[in-house]
Amino acid sequence: MRKQKNFVFFLALIGAVVLLITSVQPPSEANAAKDNLNLKKLEVDEFFTNRDGTFILRDMKKEKTFVYNNERANQRFAPQSTFKVPNSLIGLQVGAVEDEYDIKYWDGVKREIEVWNQDHTLGSAMRNSVVWYYQAMARDIGENRMKEWVQKISYGNQDISGGIDQFWLSSSLKISPIEQADFMESLYKENLPFDKDVMKTVKRMMIQEEEDNYTLYGKTGQGSGIGWYVGFIETDNRAYSFATNIAGTSTDAKNITMDILKKYNLMPEYGQGT
Repeated sequence: MRKQKNFVFFLALIGAVVLLITSVQPPSEANAAKDNLNLKKLEVDEFFTNRDGTFILRDMKKEKTFVYNNERANQRFAPQSTFKVPNSLIGLQVGAVEDEYDIKYWDGVKREIEVWNQDHTLGSAMRNSVVWYYQAMARDIGENRMKEWVQKISYGNQDISGGIDQFWLSSSLKISPIEQADFMESLYKENLPFDKDVMKTVKRMMIQEEEDNYTLYGKTGQGSGIGWYVGFIETDNRAYSFATNIAGTSTDAKNITMDILKKYNLMPEYGQGT
């Protein structure tokens, strides 16, 4: 009888131990790496082999920043199509467009990118980087209002003298990658001088990938041999702004950014067919 009681006690003890172990399971390696990401120890040289470029990653909750190639990070370049982000904010704020569904009709002029040759909404123009839509919206905003708002948000050198529908395209307006990361952080935190619903709309239009454990927001830009990819990424418990600028294309800049985010488990499912 005593042996039977001891055996029952032993089984109960084993069950309690198993329950305790399962209740304190450590986080996965990916989550642990993500939670404890040390920006000072990032290694990204491999992504810039034989290529001049810079990469900035800012932990917006810990307020810590990693910069690869500090000299280029502080050099100003034309924003190219990354200016579609502030252009959208300004256009919505002043009523040049009503919302992300506001349609502009194609003028029938054939342009080099086929998807541009059709009517577009503000949202589809952002996703497809439709230059003519944003040029038309900039003209509707007008030089005075555009200048006022570019100054209000302290965007780069704030110089729009290159023409109301050209100043951001290899023209007078210049911004550094560091300034881009600052601007993206301000947009993420909704600290810019725009209405909250305006900022939320633009952020929604910037979504590029949305998975269970992260959401990626971004905008590309390229011209005059320069490629940009800027934005921010939200994970389960972290948020990072980023800016990549390279001598190359926007596709190259975006691929470099995503490869770095993947390496450090900020996009754990990227490239795995999900």
